[in-house]
Amino acid sequence: MIVQLSPDQRAARSRFKLFAEKEILPHAAAFDAEQAISTDVVRALAEEGCLAAPVRADNGGGGMDWVTYGLLSEELGRACQNIRNFVAVEDMVAQALDRWGTAEQRDRWIGPILRGETLAAFALTEPGIGSDAASIEMDADPVASPDGQDGFILRGSKKWISFGQIADLFLVFAKVDGKHTAFLVERDTPGLTVNPLNGLLGLRGSMLGELVFDDCRIPAGALVGRPGMGLTFIASSSLDLGRFSTAWGSVGLAQACMEASVRHADTRHQFGGPISDHQLVRRMLADMVTDITATRALCHQAGLSKDQNEADAVNLTLMAKYRASLLANRAAADAVQIQGAQGIGTPGQVERHFRDAKVMEIIEGTTQIQQSMLGQYARQVVGRG
Repeated sequence: MIVQLSPDQRAARSRFKLFAEKEILPHAAAFDAEQAISTDVVRALAEEGCLAAPVRADNGGGGMDWVTYGLLSEELGRACQNIRNFVAVEDMVAQALDRWGTAEQRDRWIGPILRGETLAAFALTEPGIGSDAASIEMDADPVASPDGQDGFILRGSKKWISFGQIADLFLVFAKVDGKHTAFLVERDTPGLTVNPLNGLLGLRGSMLGELVFDDCRIPAGALVGRPGMGLTFIASSSLDLGRFSTAWGSVGLAQACMEASVRHADTRHQFGGPISDHQLVRRMLADMVTDITATRALCHQAGLSKDQNEADAVNLTLMAKYRASLLANRAAADAVQIQGAQGIGTPGQVERHFRDAKVMEIIEGTTQIQQSMLGQYARQVVGRG
């Protein structure tokens, strides 16, 4: 790993690796096959300090720096993308509360999320709205009550919501008089129905759900921030965290593919020797190790930039997510190719990585969305001289 880490960060990386190999990796295949994660792993994540880790300590979070959080995301992604995704989703909601929630909201929810007592989900995508988040159609109509119990009535639906099947709390985005706005909605709120979505290509253990809001009334205190802040501030910052986690997690997936490829190539004999002696196999391994090292360095730079609150931190995270998700797909495809028939067998480690890798190009903004935003950023860089 050719990046400069502090002694504390190196120790954290070793601790995360041991934790993931002991508590997560042995169950990764089952999470995929059963399309669900376990309460035991949630408890283990909480005990290890993985939940709400980047949230400020004075607001009840773990106070973890961004580079260390990236190291955590890499090791979780190396073991199981479903678990990395779970941690990212919890943190996307916890960070929104940290930055934009009221003192009452922070006190009520961040601690339980950190302890794994409350499971949260991020609800932005709709059945017909994905990358074009500004066009969400769900409405939140303000309602006044003679008894002072003012609030909002939610109408519409959200789809492809990670861990929607088990979440206790949803961060929901809707329009108030045309303004994008964020709300907290508890699972047992009357008018909210959650339908499971199963049978996905990858991240099959991420327990996606569809949320249907039928005259779902929520109190005024459910508002996060102010009307109009939902997309530009709250969703954008949460998605930035999600992209950062996905970038590092994709590096972890590629690392797992390289490790599996080397083990197989050194033990699989054809034509009188191990296939690792064959030049075309070595080329695939060479591409993996070079691209992993370079992409990890980009992820590290994005983390440093976030830790220093630099203006370009968001764009470095975009670059990292863009390059890392492509890397994951190349590494997974080559890992399958190196293993041949074993690589396409089920259940199989690299077969699961191959399916999960494709999802990395879809979640938190598709590859094409990253390209569009980075293309605009390139124009700005040139314009700055």
